[in-house]
Amino acid sequence: MEQNKNTNLEEWLKALASDAPAPGGGGASALAGSCAAALGAMVANLTRGNRRYEEVRPEMIELAERTEKISEHLFRLIEEDRLAFLPLAEAYRIPKEEPGRAEKLESALRTAAGAPMEMLKTLATLPPLLSVLLQKGSKLALSDVGCAAALCRGAAESAHLNIQVNTGLMKDRCRAEELEAEADGLLSDTASACDQLYVSVRNRLTGAE
Repeated sequence: MEQNKNTNLEEWLKALASDAPAPGGGGASALAGSCAAALGAMVANLTRGNRRYEEVRPEMIELAERTEKISEHLFRLIEEDRLAFLPLAEAYRIPKEEPGRAEKLESALRTAAGAPMEMLKTLATLPPLLSVLLQKGSKLALSDVGCAAALCRGAAESAHLNIQVNTGLMKDRCRAEELEAEADGLLSDTASACDQLYVSVRNRLTGAE
């Protein structure tokens, strides 16, 4: 079973590296975010199994469940992002002089922006959980919390770009600006929280904190 999972991931990465338009940056963003949340779950599971952290075991069980759900949701968004791109690819193939092309393209752009927006919203829920793991999780897994924060920020920045590439082409500028403002706010909050986590982990590892 494990080998099949690895094979599927290898095949997906080959597809990502190919000249096919999808999967692309959106799927890669979701994968990075899924890995970030999975690392959080790993820290929680390591902590809950350590007798030295018995007093926080119930909290770690809950954190493991929550981060695993986040990871699973982001992992599903890999395929959802690919499927959301297909209507856009089809719309671009419509001859420019064909009636209704502009409307179909506009609709497809909104659809394509949906998956990365969902990624951003989901990623925004992860830093608070990582913060708890930083404070109460196993010290042996401290670096993993920092890695999760770094991946979370990278995933959020990447998802943000995948929103902008679509909103930038929308004719409905009011709707585009609404989406961009929402995305900007989510990214700002997530990136700031992840930066604080990363710096705190680095300082603790180097003895600066």
